[in-house]
Amino acid sequence: MTQYLILTLIGLFLVTALTNVFATLKSILMAKKIMNPVYFLVFADAIIFATVVGKVTSSEGLHFAVAYALGKTLGVFIGNRIEEQLALGILEVDIFLNNKNRMVAMAEKLREEGYTVNNFLARGNNGDRRYKVEVVIRRKEFKVLEDIMNECGVTNPTLKIKNLNKVEGKITATRIKTV
Repeated sequence: MTQYLILTLIGLFLVTALTNVFATLKSILMAKKIMNPVYFLVFADAIIFATVVGKVTSSEGLHFAVAYALGKTLGVFIGNRIEEQLALGILEVDIFLNNKNRMVAMAEKLREEGYTVNNFLARGNNGDRRYKVEVVIRRKEFKVLEDIMNECGVTNPTLKIKNLNKVEGKITATRIKTV
C-alpha cells in the first residue's frame, strides 16, 4: 500500500465516523423534537455522504468498504457517548417502596431540592400495601435522584421510568437548590 492510499483510507474512516456522529445526534434531537440543529446536521451529512459514497464505489478492492464500515461503527460509538453526556430529556420516575417512613423522607428531600413530587399509597403484588413516589426530573439530574435515594436508605427500589416530551404547568423538572 502506498502512503497516499493509507492516508486516504484513514481520512475516509474519520470522515465516515464524523458523519455517523451527525446521524446519531440527528436521530436523538429529532426524537426530542429539537429541530433547529437537525437541519445543519442533515445538510452536512448529505454533502459528506455523497462525496464518500462516490469514493467508495469508484475504488477497487475491499479497503475502502472496510474503512467505511469501521468509520460508521466508531461514529455510532462516539455519538452514543456524546448523547450520554448531553442526557437530553425529562423523565417521570415512579419509585415503589414498602417502607412508609423512607417514602416520606425521600419525598420531602426531593421537595427540599426543588422537585415536584407526588406520593401515594398503592397496592402491589397480591394487594400488598406499597408506597409510590412520583417525581419529574431532567435526565441529566438522574444521579441526584440516586444520591437522594441512597441518603434516605433506599436501595434497589422498584422504579418505573418514563420519557416525557413536554411538561407544562406548575411542575418543576429541575432542581432549584444549587450544588
